[in-house]
Amino acid sequence: MAETGIPQLTLEQVAELCEGAEHAARGYVLSKVSTNRVVTLDVTVDAEGTKPVTVNVDVTVVLSPIMKDFDVNTLTKEATNQAFVYVEEYLRELKCKSKK
Repeated sequence: MAETGIPQLTLEQVAELCEGAEHAARGYVLSKVSTNRVVTLDVTVDAEGTKPVTVNVDVTVVLSPIMKDFDVNTLTKEATNQAFVYVEEYLRELKCKSKK
């Protein structure tokens, strides 16, 4: 495994990472579907370890029956991807700060 240069994360940083990733996924879903069309929106972000950190993201969306033709699978995959984009950006930012 190659050294990425990312410093060991503090518990506060891990919590911030998880909260930001959750916010990114929720924001993505709600940017695509009106809140009154969402029956259930569950986003779970778990991080294990501090160096290396392993992040798991689970997005569950249940839409109103009115939205029966909407592709929920694609929506959840894209929301998950947005969460990981946030994780990568957050870790990249930490890496840059640790070099200073």
